[in-house]
Amino acid sequence: MNTREVIVVGSGPAGVACAAALLEKGVPVTLLDAGLTLEPARKNEVARLAAIPPPLWDAAAVSTVKGNIVSSKKGIPLKLLFGSDFPYRDAEKFLPCSLENIGLRPSLALGGFSNVWGAAMLPYLDADMPDWPVKNAQLAQHYAASARIAGLAGAHDDLEKFFPLFVENPPSLELSRQSRILHGNLQRHRAELATRGIFFGASRLAVRAATAATPGCVYCGMCMYGCPYGYIYNSADTVARLQRNPAFHYQPGIVVDRVAESADTAEITGRHMESREPFRAAASRVYLAAGAISTTGILLRSLDAFDQPVRIKDSQYFLLPLLMGRKAKGMRHESLHTLSQLFMEIIDPKVSQHTVHLQLYSYNDLIGGALRDSFGPVAGKIDKLVHEFEDRLMIVQGYLHSDFSSQISVTLSSGADAQSSQLLLRPEINKATKPAVRRVVSKLLGQSLLMGAAPLPPMLQIAEPGRGFHSGGSFPMRAAPGKFETDTLGRPSGFARIHAVDATVFPNIPATTITFSAMANAHRIGWESASLNP
Repeated sequence: MNTREVIVVGSGPAGVACAAALLEKGVPVTLLDAGLTLEPARKNEVARLAAIPPPLWDAAAVSTVKGNIVSSKKGIPLKLLFGSDFPYRDAEKFLPCSLENIGLRPSLALGGFSNVWGAAMLPYLDADMPDWPVKNAQLAQHYAASARIAGLAGAHDDLEKFFPLFVENPPSLELSRQSRILHGNLQRHRAELATRGIFFGASRLAVRAATAATPGCVYCGMCMYGCPYGYIYNSADTVARLQRNPAFHYQPGIVVDRVAESADTAEITGRHMESREPFRAAASRVYLAAGAISTTGILLRSLDAFDQPVRIKDSQYFLLPLLMGRKAKGMRHESLHTLSQLFMEIIDPKVSQHTVHLQLYSYNDLIGGALRDSFGPVAGKIDKLVHEFEDRLMIVQGYLHSDFSSQISVTLSSGADAQSSQLLLRPEINKATKPAVRRVVSKLLGQSLLMGAAPLPPMLQIAEPGRGFHSGGSFPMRAAPGKFETDTLGRPSGFARIHAVDATVFPNIPATTITFSAMANAHRIGWESASLNP
């Protein structure tokens, strides 16, 4: 073993950001990963689409790649990638969990949930992280590094008053017709909206936008199913890039169960997925980036903390249709991207003591399916009315700070060994959540004339805890960590060589998007810990 070699567990955005920082500091890295990937047959279908422009796509191939995602009035089910469930597959075999009314899931995929995320990238505000021992001054260079890793499309606008871009001149994505109308309305009233605590701008996405020098988004409308051209960032792409570095080694097919350490070594025990044979490895340090559920489970097993609950914090996720006063003509045949088009931030203590983050989406076929389901069996009889709604419908996807969101209790049940123990996840409902969401809806209703659009409260959907996948905080960072807490380098109390680096260590979960901050903090931990003694 190289006396400086370290192990990173997990290939999601936090894992690759940590690995990139360590490599930049000259530390050799082995990345252990379960590493499930898209099935070869689907991969071939995707490659066929990627080889030609969208107008030449075969309808049958598109249908295959879209899979069987069916939206309903309750929203959109768990996202698949190109019709495949591999981001969630086999979790019940290797990461046994009992999930009761919980939306959060573990992943064994190469790239983790960056396979199916919405690519939204917005940093946290210091005001939303008062109990963090790490502030934005310490995270700024690592936000910038994370933006370089993932790429960022965005624009200079009023959001910069609060949220730095961390990219000097980012490329921008084109707004859809609906979004241009809404953005124009907001822009005309931006001063008045600002006095009311509402700030907006173009969405910031980890998407490659086309420039004069490089190809990028072709506005094929497939974003919700997967980008055949690979223009939506996936941390699997970073793994492939890092493999060109001789100091980096990627080892898939491994599930980690426990970690331990001695005076000069960190150790991992786990299993080979294919053979189920035991796996052991040692390094100078171990960095856990396996996701909110898996990292929590590894730490609880490593501490032999059976039947002792910890709590995963969550940013409450909700969906709210927005009815435009003016319809956008021809939108069903428009070339557009279907990720978030606009961001809106509500910074108003009468609504919430912390920022409320809203992402606005244009019409797409999944929204249309949900709308038709809401009309039930009469949809076909009132087709003209349904079409009128579709022509004017956008979707608000909202998030609250974890202070106003429910939590998820996680308990490691007693078992004879790591394989027979089980994580029990149960919701702990926050009575402040529904009133907070209602205040957001009321706030938007009050701006209907300025926005030229009105929310539809009867169609509001408040998801179960964890459904937005903005979750973490079961082992929060503290300046002086106690039991089930970590220091500013993600080391649980009592450990010196084991670092948790994903959102597991967040003291709370602000409403703005989680992945950007998870990458930045993981990059910071990797960067700062690289100089510690081997």
